[in-house]
Amino acid sequence: MGAQPWRDTEPLPAAVAVGRATSVAEPRLDGGRLFWLEQRPDERGRTTLMAQRPGAGAVELTPGPWNLRTRVHEYGGSPYAVAGDQLVFVDDGDRCLWQLDLAGPEAAMAARTPTADGAPRRLTAPPDPSLPRAFADGLIDRRRGRWIGVMEQDGVDRLVAVPLAGGEPVLLHQPADFCGYAVLAPGGGHLAWVTWQQPFMPWERSQLWLAAFDAAGQLQQARPIAGSGPGDPQGISVFQPLWLDDGSLVVANDRSGWWNLERLADVAALGADTPPRWQPLCPMEAEFGGPQWVYGLRTLAWDGTQLLAAVCRQGRWELGRLGAEGGRFEPIPLPFDELASLTAEAGRLVAVAGAPGIGPGLLELDTASGTWQHTPAAPPPLAAEAISRPEPLWFDGHGGAPTHAWYYPPRDGSRAEAPLLVKGHSGPTAMAGTGLNLAIQFWTSRGWGVVDVNYGGSTGFGRAYRQRLDGQWGVVDVADCAAAARALVAAGRADPARVAFEGGSAGGFTVLAALCFTDVFKAGAVRYPVTDPEALLAVDHRFEARYTETLIGPWPEARALYEERAPLRHAERITVPVVFFHGLDDRVVPARQSERMVEALRRGGLKTELHLFTGEGHGFRDSGVRTTVLDATEAFFRRQFHL
Repeated sequence: MGAQPWRDTEPLPAAVAVGRATSVAEPRLDGGRLFWLEQRPDERGRTTLMAQRPGAGAVELTPGPWNLRTRVHEYGGSPYAVAGDQLVFVDDGDRCLWQLDLAGPEAAMAARTPTADGAPRRLTAPPDPSLPRAFADGLIDRRRGRWIGVMEQDGVDRLVAVPLAGGEPVLLHQPADFCGYAVLAPGGGHLAWVTWQQPFMPWERSQLWLAAFDAAGQLQQARPIAGSGPGDPQGISVFQPLWLDDGSLVVANDRSGWWNLERLADVAALGADTPPRWQPLCPMEAEFGGPQWVYGLRTLAWDGTQLLAAVCRQGRWELGRLGAEGGRFEPIPLPFDELASLTAEAGRLVAVAGAPGIGPGLLELDTASGTWQHTPAAPPPLAAEAISRPEPLWFDGHGGAPTHAWYYPPRDGSRAEAPLLVKGHSGPTAMAGTGLNLAIQFWTSRGWGVVDVNYGGSTGFGRAYRQRLDGQWGVVDVADCAAAARALVAAGRADPARVAFEGGSAGGFTVLAALCFTDVFKAGAVRYPVTDPEALLAVDHRFEARYTETLIGPWPEARALYEERAPLRHAERITVPVVFFHGLDDRVVPARQSERMVEALRRGGLKTELHLFTGEGHGFRDSGVRTTVLDATEAFFRRQFHL
């Protein structure tokens, strides 16, 4: 299809919407060079590392078969670290750490074989199959010639160091449960990192830890200095610690009810028994953080002279600057309201940015002059006038609480007879954003309206909004999504007889629960859905092993609630057709959850479809699979609604 705008009269093909578009992630600046990850669906979702020196073209540092991916906590993130001429990455093939010397010629840097001069060199030995381990979220400690990061093994995280010369990991800190997001102070004298413990998720209660290095490179006097442990009734979470050049430390925490920034000055002088005195920076009813499902999330950056931050207000992100001492947040005028993965250096900022009419790509900003350029990850297939733009929709949700969604009208305009697709995001702690989503445009180009619901429990609207779902999963999310559909029907923007609901993972649970317990939806489509929350308790997935205690209640005391909310146990109440999609390699929500649900529905004589995919896990990566799923979903709904 190339870079030519799509003709307005043609529906957007699934292969264009979700098939072959490359995505970019986790940019980093180091020594004037820009590094970033590219995930390539047309290479079965392989992720590679790109680099670009000033004034030069981009170079692929890890051509196939290298695949940069971490499996810590299953969701992974942050598979590479770079400093100077040292690059360390995790390859998904053997789950080991590999080191690449960036001082060699570009041809050697891109060598395909691990034995060639200048090619990647394995740092850690392949793990014992009986005791698998995974690495992620590392940094380069140049002063001591080592990689510092997370190693997950035997059901626990460890903060470890691995020599750049190679060798076995050396334990630096053993948390009670989970850890990550380590940052090294200027000069290398201190390390700060985040920990959290079950049953809480990191966005519920987490702590910022601090320690100094001794002469042998070990951590000493490690202690928490911000946030909440499991016994704290207030329940404070922290997000992304960041060191400034003067040795002060900045972190976002939500003790005000919003993830706001605070600064701790003169960290090196902080005594072991001295309570830290955090100074608020620019208090706002807005979010400077988000839920840490994966490593590598960054909404803050220091460019050498100023602090830059992405902040979310009313579901939209914006970029701005503020002084290290605090004060007013000064927005930087930009046409982007989706921002992620900030990195800055010497007056230059790079982020992943997008907008309703602009596909996600790399934003490069001169922070002094304000000049910028944006390079989309893929040429936009749609002309600007053919793009359906999101409209904010506020409505009365569960219990009458004000609830937010984004409504995308059909390309040919809203009308009472238009079919409506309701989308429930995954998580359930996540957020429906506004960046150009071609999968949504796929539907609007076919005459559908789409409403992407930020149901109670979503992030981006403060802690109280997020906590609406506590103990109410399968109730609040269901009621909010049904209320969004009803609001659009009442406004004459959708046909009540043609309202469909689709979602994946936790969003799939919401879809099935809504089909069980409401009469709003006339068809459903689910990807790798939770069908029985009780069954999740037996799954070997420790990151979310006790998440349902927050979402539903403690086990087994709340057994009756688990049974009451489980779609699998109420399959007879579903009377509309449903299509299922699941990967056979899914370790987060095993495919058996979909298979059991389909069996139960078919016993009741309900029309269903089940599509299973070999080689796919929790979230589809292959372009062919993603295209098949979207095409099959559309065909399924078209048959049900006689479109």
